[in-house]
Amino acid sequence: MNVDDFIIVRESEDAPAALEALFQRKYARTLPRFPHHVAAYCRGGGGDEIPVCYVHFTDCGDILLGGGACVDNRVLRQMGDDERSALHAAGGLYHHVLAWSVKHFAPRFAAIFGYCGDALAERVDRAVGFESTAHARLLVYWTREVDARRRGHMVEKANAFVPF
Repeated sequence: MNVDDFIIVRESEDAPAALEALFQRKYARTLPRFPHHVAAYCRGGGGDEIPVCYVHFTDCGDILLGGGACVDNRVLRQMGDDERSALHAAGGLYHHVLAWSVKHFAPRFAAIFGYCGDALAERVDRAVGFESTAHARLLVYWTREVDARRRGHMVEKANAFVPF
């Protein structure tokens, strides 16, 4: 079984209402009301799509800021053994969604930043290819070659938004 057989990942400008409860459960606040919303849905037996993972990205011109990631473990627990095995082989659901997001946004942004306060999420970010910056909790994924001076400016720009 392949993850893409039962998980659908997509980006939207407006967050579907179905994601609100997932985000509220994790952060006790409402979803951001501006783009970019990346969500993963588990395809149910009746063809319905159950929200299972969400990440928010903010366009800041030449850089993209990613944060607000959450996974609904209750949905994961309801999956069958084959589905859980496929997710495990893919590095987990958040890994799958983050890797999809990096690939999806890479043509538009030279750098994708993450602000990470959770050890497990940081481990996943690093497995996808994010690396440390000079600032605690601020990670970066370089999508292309950028000279050192511009890199420094981009890191400082992202750090000006911390936490995001």
